[in-house]
Amino acid sequence: MTPARRPAPAPARPTRKVGRAQPRGDRTRDAIIRETVRCINEEGLAVASANHIAERAGVTWGVIQYHFGDRNGLLSAVIADGFRHLRRAVESVSVPDGPSRQRVEAVVDAAWAAFSSLESRASFEILISARAARDPFLVDELEEMARDMRSLSSLLFASRVDIGGQDAVIGEVLWATLRGLVMAQMLTSRTIDSSRERSLLVDLITGVLDGHPV
Repeated sequence: MTPARRPAPAPARPTRKVGRAQPRGDRTRDAIIRETVRCINEEGLAVASANHIAERAGVTWGVIQYHFGDRNGLLSAVIADGFRHLRRAVESVSVPDGPSRQRVEAVVDAAWAAFSSLESRASFEILISARAARDPFLVDELEEMARDMRSLSSLLFASRVDIGGQDAVIGEVLWATLRGLVMAQMLTSRTIDSSRERSLLVDLITGVLDGHPV
């Protein structure tokens, strides 16, 4: 007589709660982005290969591939993360009531803190490389960031400081100046004191606001 077949065992239930999987994945993703930012700032973009970043972050290439697809996907994520930091910093600027110079100083100081952050510097280095190499995966990111910067300049000035319709021009000058100062810092290993340049920028914008260009 043929013995009765035993029913197949029920699949084992996962020991980890499903609700915890996504937050853990987010933490891993964020950790990889932070390590990529540090790698670019400390060693340069050319050294920031996927394998080197994986080694620094203590993960495998497969983990990076799972979260970002490839190196271009990772670099795009770094750009997006850097711009999120920039947007939050700019939108949270508190412009005090008082003389024009105090208001302009608050804006310039906040914008400089955002632009000179490690996240922004890493993003700039990626975007500069993308523009030079005409990398199709990243050039679109550069153009989108430029559009967003222009819209941020209008938001930053037009809604908070009365500048007689010159917000777009002043915004472009602000972004161009701060970008230039950040890139100058990126080109050297020594710390550059840009306080005098930023003070002059404040003087120029204040002069325009008060109707007395410097």
